[in-house]
Amino acid sequence: MFLRHSSDELDNHSILPECRLSSDHAPLIIDIPIFEESIQTSKLAISPNSEQETDFIKDVISNFSKLDTFNIKSIDKLEQIVIQLSVIVEQMWVKNAKKSRYSKHSKQWWSDSCRSSLNTYRSERSCENWKAFKLVVKNAKQAFFNDKIHEIANKSRGPWELMNWVKKRKLPAIGAIKYNESPCLTPENLWNALHNTFNTVLHCQVNVEILQEVTQKPTQNWGPFSKYGFLSAISKCADSSSPGPDRMTWRHWKTIVKNNACLSNIINIADACINLGHWPRYFKISTTVVIPKPNKPSYDNLKAFCPIVLLNTLGKLIEKVIAEQLQFTVASNNFIHLSQLGGLKFKSTADAGIALTHIIRSG
Repeated sequence: MFLRHSSDELDNHSILPECRLSSDHAPLIIDIPIFEESIQTSKLAISPNSEQETDFIKDVISNFSKLDTFNIKSIDKLEQIVIQLSVIVEQMWVKNAKKSRYSKHSKQWWSDSCRSSLNTYRSERSCENWKAFKLVVKNAKQAFFNDKIHEIANKSRGPWELMNWVKKRKLPAIGAIKYNESPCLTPENLWNALHNTFNTVLHCQVNVEILQEVTQKPTQNWGPFSKYGFLSAISKCADSSSPGPDRMTWRHWKTIVKNNACLSNIINIADACINLGHWPRYFKISTTVVIPKPNKPSYDNLKAFCPIVLLNTLGKLIEKVIAEQLQFTVASNNFIHLSQLGGLKFKSTADAGIALTHIIRSG
């Protein structure tokens, strides 16, 4: 046994020479303290398309529609309104969510009817109840996978989404992630390594003098947002996208914006963000998920991973509407240079290739 130099374990040991018997080695007893660690085996969750989710959306609509979002004239008022919205979402989530237990047997197709049928069988242990349970499970599986096939076939996705080779794979056995040739053995070291790797441009200085070379155009007032703009933007969002820290998905907001009072409140918040020149802190809160890149020979390097930032969905919706309206304004007034192709609608890599070919051939 090897012990760390100057470790506490060296002070909690004893040697038993009388138990050596015919051996030349004496037994060594060491007391190593093991602290109790609590492992979370359950969480609060709301299953998609469940009664709990329906009640959750109804409660959010009922409370959100009552918020007074008119005459937001100050940044403090805007922050207060957005915080009230976050409190509504959190309270309604806790109210309607139910505790689910982690298990290696957990399946996505498992439903409340399966659970009810299983409890019925466990209470009576009859052959008829067992057959009824198997039938419910079969129907639940069939309905779940039929919905998946229908979703993939009708949303411009390829049939390869159903293949096993695109599913989750087990990572190869690797050592600790290294940063600056040192292994990251603590959460603090791992966080510093991730932060220094993926946020390298956080404090970089930006040269704004280049903006002086741009030809000045007449200024225009920013027009107010419209209901059509929000409904059009949210209709293009995928229901399967992962939510942010508030757990609100696009599917939730698509139902909420159907309520005129809620949609009007969202528009008032967006107008206040533009008029006050302030982006609320609630829209900046995010959850970062670090996922491995596929087909890497080794995963002990941070470059083999990719961070995905999940923002609160309402802030992303307002950003989409702002980007849509901004692009329409600059394009309709010829503010965009002819060589600008990135980040524009109806522009692709083919357009960049054509532009580059024209520049080369024209000399």
